[in-house]
Amino acid sequence: MDAGIAPDNYHVLARRPGFLIRRLHQIHLALFAEACGTFGVTPVQYSILTVASAHPGLDQAALAIEVGVDRATVADVLARLERRGLVRRSRAARDARLKLVHTTVAGRRLLSRMDRHAQQAHERTIAPLPPADRAAFIDALVRLVEAGNGLGRAPLRLA
Repeated sequence: MDAGIAPDNYHVLARRPGFLIRRLHQIHLALFAEACGTFGVTPVQYSILTVASAHPGLDQAALAIEVGVDRATVADVLARLERRGLVRRSRAARDARLKLVHTTVAGRRLLSRMDRHAQQAHERTIAPLPPADRAAFIDALVRLVEAGNGLGRAPLRLA
């Protein structure tokens, strides 16, 4: 405990949802890094690869909405993934302004190798909860995200 904080005030942050959500996110990032660090892929990169693999030929703007990141971020992440040979981008024939995203064979192989490890990180994030509470926790998170989705910097397509 920090010597400058009185014991009766130490847990004031423990009642703030925003603080706790941020802290849980930090914990999940650490668990993801531990489980997936050897792959050299961040959680956002993993999400983008996952969606791009599930929806071949999705345009960058739609991909950004599927993952809930802004267009500039998705473009930057895709450029890094493209340099690694994990995705390729091409112009749409019907509208040259659109960049279509495809995972490469190397990208799909990486996802296949990573999936079990990433799933372990997700499971470890909620492992302290009793098994009966885990689905309810996820449901509560979904409700919170749905309710506040319009407030975020980047929209997320939820359904």
